[in-house]
Amino acid sequence: MSRFTLPRDIYFGENSLEVLKTLKGKKAVVVVGGGSMKKFGFLQKVEEYLKEAGIKIKLIEGVEPDPSVETVMNGAKVMREFQPDLIVAIGGGSPIDAAKAMWIFYEYPDFTFEKAVIPFGIPDLRQKAKFVAIASTSGTATEVTAFSVITDYKAKIKYPLADFNLTPDIAIVDPALAQTMPPKLTAHTGMDALTHAIEAYVASSRSYISDPLAIQAITMIQEFLIKSYEGDKEARGEMHVAQCLAGMAFSNALLGIAHSMAHKTGAVFHIPHGCANAIFLPYVIDFNKKSCGDRYANIAKALGFNGKTKDELIDDLTDFVKTLNKKMNIPQTLKDYGIKEADFNANLDFIAHNAMGDACTGSNPRAITEAEMKKLFQCTFTGEKVEF
Repeated sequence: MSRFTLPRDIYFGENSLEVLKTLKGKKAVVVVGGGSMKKFGFLQKVEEYLKEAGIKIKLIEGVEPDPSVETVMNGAKVMREFQPDLIVAIGGGSPIDAAKAMWIFYEYPDFTFEKAVIPFGIPDLRQKAKFVAIASTSGTATEVTAFSVITDYKAKIKYPLADFNLTPDIAIVDPALAQTMPPKLTAHTGMDALTHAIEAYVASSRSYISDPLAIQAITMIQEFLIKSYEGDKEARGEMHVAQCLAGMAFSNALLGIAHSMAHKTGAVFHIPHGCANAIFLPYVIDFNKKSCGDRYANIAKALGFNGKTKDELIDDLTDFVKTLNKKMNIPQTLKDYGIKEADFNANLDFIAHNAMGDACTGSNPRAITEAEMKKLFQCTFTGEKVEF
């Protein structure tokens, strides 16, 4: 038996933020990040709409990029003191992911982070509060997913929490919020969305339900990402929808080792998540093609590429990813990113071992050994083509 889970309601399109006026509840905690939502007036709108609905508000501000375990536990403490029946998270992946994790420890104070990182082991939520997610970036799609990524800085590990309980009750995908992204963030989040869609299309839990969402997202990203990067407002709105479709796909089909590698290098070398995915994706496609080459060729055909053989079509696909990276000033290798060879070699065993244990590795279409994982990391550092 398979399962496909989405938010109960997804509001999208112009002025969809106004749905907050209609929410039912008494108290809401609003979780937000570093200040852009306040700067551009969206946090004020959220507060005004919730007050119009007669809901009392408590803010949790300043969630950092790559939110920490400590941020999560501190936020959960605030929630336990305030006792909200609504949790509203607004911003990019970081505040929404943090709020999801806070939700767990608000409802279950004695639950531990060590238990939370076990895939699909979180107890039933919605005992105290429902969850509303408002996306401001066009990449993570955490507003529609069953995932949250939290960093343990002491252990230097990013942990993806995975459980259908974490899927928000309401997702708001208002294109106005995406207009605030600077070009670099547009590039990184866009490549994150592309990686989500491509990995979802080949992942072990893919299905006839997730496939169309993944393909539609990929074709939209092909059409709109560069235009969005260049500042086209209409393209920004289209990318906001495309990343949401990719999120629906991967939340149910799951992901692969591009994400495993990105999680573990991000924590050690502080590479932004979408940038890391963009670097790893072509190498991962070349590694996985022995197990799912036909699927990658299908993607290439959907994008209109004209390779005459399966291998040519797959090369067209990896060239497409590399060309997007080049156009948006994303490095092609870890070395180009600026990681020193000595630092890379000193951490290679650590990141390869941790990537093997990442929740996304189990759903990769091709099984991988730790030795192969190390070799794959080495290829992404030097730029050597993956041929094993």
